[in-house]
Amino acid sequence: MKIAILPGDGIGPEIIAEAVKVLNAIASKFNLSLHMQHADVGGAAYEKHGHPLPPATLQLAQESDAVLFGAVGDWKYDKLERHLRPEQAILGLRKALGLYANLRPAICYKELVNASSLKPELIAGLDILLIRELTGDIYFGTPRGRRTAVDGHFPGTEEAFDTMRYSRPEIERIAHTAFQAAQKRGKRLTSVDKNNVLETSQLWKDVVCEIAQQYPDVSLDHMLVDNAAMQLVKEPKKFDVIVTGNMFGDILSDEAAMLTGSIGMLPSASLNDKNQGLYEPSHGSAPDIAGKQIANPLATILSAAMMLRFSLGQPQAADCIEQAVQKVLEQGLRTADIYSEGCTRVNTAQMGDAVVAALG
Repeated sequence: MKIAILPGDGIGPEIIAEAVKVLNAIASKFNLSLHMQHADVGGAAYEKHGHPLPPATLQLAQESDAVLFGAVGDWKYDKLERHLRPEQAILGLRKALGLYANLRPAICYKELVNASSLKPELIAGLDILLIRELTGDIYFGTPRGRRTAVDGHFPGTEEAFDTMRYSRPEIERIAHTAFQAAQKRGKRLTSVDKNNVLETSQLWKDVVCEIAQQYPDVSLDHMLVDNAAMQLVKEPKKFDVIVTGNMFGDILSDEAAMLTGSIGMLPSASLNDKNQGLYEPSHGSAPDIAGKQIANPLATILSAAMMLRFSLGQPQAADCIEQAVQKVLEQGLRTADIYSEGCTRVNTAQMGDAVVAALG
């Protein structure tokens, strides 16, 4: 089993180091043959190779069974041309690997109920799966660019434009992924769009309704994205599985993350039709705390567990890691982002060590 390890920028190297530590321990415990190879990506790759996704890194990712990704981005790269910015690496990997389905679980551990900004009764027992279409929508739509406006409110001035677009096959495949995920959970699926304004959303809703006929055991409802954003805060436990497009999913998944108490707890998996996947924490590179050993590595460790389950076919090893994370929280160990009075504050490496110890 070949794994590409791409630490990236900011806190990426620190949190990836802890996930690799856990993977080495789990490989020993379950006698797994995990071949891990590191490569540069993002700003770190730009500094060394002049591009955020060098050919060697892309080749390694394509040849691997899975990619474990840290984070990319730093303010110092904001003035680079867009195609050279660190964030283009993740977009390039998604496109090259065909990673169309992003799975983001939002689970509120009972030990972290008080870390959430919401009332405990609203989020205790929360377990949502948000499925985001990842290779279409306005992030990849063309044409895009800047030009002199020929119409609108201010003709003759500079304007920028992007294109939101979805094809029927793109919507069909993400809908199937979502319905199948719902079948394995609470059999409830909420499709989120903006069909009262956007033609792309109307097609989205139409296609999802058609696909629903193939899954009579799953209850489907539809919600406009602005209402979904409100309901996630007002009554989050009403949701089971949510499926939505790229841009709406980008926003709602971060909102769902904060319901859990910290985005540092939220893993993610991005899969193609061969179950080859890219696994990363849902948070960013946090350059302001990089190198301080205060970042929470649990989202990255849980992403590694998802990698074992979805791409490497090792569900028992995945369960073991997730149970170890649960044990560590029960022991009262907390990084700064999830710390509350009465708990023990630990740094990044100490949290990784604690998870390894809890593997048994």
